[in-house]
Amino acid sequence: MLKTALRRRALPVSFVQRRWTTQNSQEPFPPNIEEWSHPPSNASISDEEIQRLAALPRRPLTLADLVRHGKPPLRDSALLSSANFTLSLLPARLAHRIQALRNLPFIVVSNPNVSKIYNNYLHSLSTLQAFYKKPIETIEEEIKFTEAMADLVRTHSNTIPVLAQGFLQCRKYVDPAEVTRFLDQHLRARIGTRLVAEQHLALHMASTGEQAKQKPDPTHVGVIDLALRPADIVRRCEGFVNEVCEYKYGVRASLVIDGDQDAEFAHIPMHLEYIITELLKNAFRATIENGNEKEPIEVTIASAPDVQTTKLESLKKLSVSKENAYDFSQEGLDEYCASSDEDVVGSLNSAAPCITLRIRDRGGGIPPEALPNIWSYSFTTFNNEEAAAATNTTSDGSEGLSAISNSGTNQSSIAGLGYGLPLGRAYAEYFGGGIAVQSMWGWGTDVYLTLQGIGNTKELKDAPNGFEELEKEMGDKGTD
Repeated sequence: MLKTALRRRALPVSFVQRRWTTQNSQEPFPPNIEEWSHPPSNASISDEEIQRLAALPRRPLTLADLVRHGKPPLRDSALLSSANFTLSLLPARLAHRIQALRNLPFIVVSNPNVSKIYNNYLHSLSTLQAFYKKPIETIEEEIKFTEAMADLVRTHSNTIPVLAQGFLQCRKYVDPAEVTRFLDQHLRARIGTRLVAEQHLALHMASTGEQAKQKPDPTHVGVIDLALRPADIVRRCEGFVNEVCEYKYGVRASLVIDGDQDAEFAHIPMHLEYIITELLKNAFRATIENGNEKEPIEVTIASAPDVQTTKLESLKKLSVSKENAYDFSQEGLDEYCASSDEDVVGSLNSAAPCITLRIRDRGGGIPPEALPNIWSYSFTTFNNEEAAAATNTTSDGSEGLSAISNSGTNQSSIAGLGYGLPLGRAYAEYFGGGIAVQSMWGWGTDVYLTLQGIGNTKELKDAPNGFEELEKEMGDKGTD
């Protein structure tokens, strides 16, 4: 009975022991355990508020949402709209992740690393509570909100490696399929939550202070590059991965790019860099360990034709006036979130342009018995010390190589935890793309990466920024 209760309740052992020492020694153990529904915390937000926010439908996020406020530097009205849009999304998302962590088995959430992530989410939601009760209406309020957001982004920067370490330590007590399910949902939700926060921070930095006085980058809207060239990303990632290979193996692999090398589309550089880095790590490592480093890895780029869409015209004309401000009372949040019952992931419409990359290597392919596991968050390929070292190398878990390259007999320490491929797929799928793998055992592997853009990038690049709009208004008034 006790084991069943503890499995249901996500409570640290120390908390149970502290509560028990305050009880009469004659009472049966544990005393009234049903009253404990989650780990203790110093957070100021109530359970009722967390449950209310977690019950709200989460609005899907698209790349179009992230450029809706225009090109920086933004005018004050657009900056306020960006802050309020950010606030309309984050509370429900954070509350939902808190509830998901509370639903973990007791022995998992009692782990110090998992408990740390749980308390980080509670702290973040408690911090936002001071802002989402009413709309942000002044630049002074926006500055305070942005400072708080910057602190929250820093707090969550190590979420992936810390969670990885926690689940690694608990792997004996949790079914691997359940671990993969939880991590897949959690990390996909984290992508959107972090992206919303970082986009507002980037827009704020580009619209205020010294940076706002500089000539704006014509192709960037916050963290989005409207003219992102996959070929440039591939070359940059190639250099990094080859440095790792040279350090580890003493040799470099070669890479050739063919296809549409001038292709460009609107996407998020840091997402594409992560995906390409992980895929190239797999290809380079397999190729070198198979003794075929003289055989070049082939990267082929193909772009779908641009299709006109009426959505972009509406985006350019989107009003960011005070009348469009969001209502963050309980009724306002309920009404706003009820506009969509979709999950966190919001794919783009079919009219968005598409870029496909094929990465082909001669690394020997994937063993047939390993193929069913390549999308799992694996913790069993390497020993605890090697895996723990991998979790401490980067905040994005980018030292992890997945099972796709584990066919070699030399299981080197750079292979990490196996987060690379499933997490890369999560990044690709978040905005409607995907990753497909074709392996010829004994020969090599083809990986197809498909990414959705945001539509006609020329229309977005030609849209005026806030200063240009203001200059035009002043010019129009001067001619009256």
